[in-house]
Amino acid sequence: MNSGSPKLVHLSNVNLTLASQAGTVDILKNINLDIETGETVSVVGPSGAGKSSMMMLMAGLEAATSGLVEIDGNDLGALDEDSLARFRRDAVGIVFQDFHLIPTMTALENVAVPLEFARKPDALSRAQARLEAVGLGHRLDHFPGQLSGGEQQRVALARAFAAEPKLLLADEPTGNLDSATGEIIIDLLFQLQKDHGTTLVLITHDQRLAKMCNRTITLKDGRLSESKQDTSSALVQQG
Repeated sequence: MNSGSPKLVHLSNVNLTLASQAGTVDILKNINLDIETGETVSVVGPSGAGKSSMMMLMAGLEAATSGLVEIDGNDLGALDEDSLARFRRDAVGIVFQDFHLIPTMTALENVAVPLEFARKPDALSRAQARLEAVGLGHRLDHFPGQLSGGEQQRVALARAFAAEPKLLLADEPTGNLDSATGEIIIDLLFQLQKDHGTTLVLITHDQRLAKMCNRTITLKDGRLSESKQDTSSALVQQG
């Protein structure tokens, strides 16, 4: 279902409550957020504030308890599991801190997977081009266990951008890397974002990295606020 929302990301009065041994926990509280197509937005805040949970909602991997989660005009709460899978296939790329590569597949095969799911022609040749674009043309036949952490994250970036998603969600993409390798990955991430015009939502604890984005929003105790660095485009409303 496409309602024709002008924003790529539109969250309205979103709440997320999860059960725990101690009872229910309010993870996200009355979140309101709009992100324009092509924007880069960093999400900061203490551990346990709900940053990754909000990203999971945007990816359709977690369902909101209440409120509207709309991505590219799609009301995710109205989609069944098959429709959500197609939505992720066509619209979303995800980069995790822990890479999440398939260990039994080569770098080339890992990048080809989303292209094959999307039934793109010449998936392997497209995957090779993506790996060459991140400087791994010489590592096509290597398995994740044969690659360094930085190389694995490059493969993950190539995979995330392979099907040219409208929205890229990156959760602490440099968290498991040394500072020098992290710099390379971030430069590559922003270059790919610029080349493809992709909307980027970046979760990070690094304030310097956060400031590289157009906007910075903060999650604390499940509530959202926006920094004053870009008040001209403040699209976040405190719930």
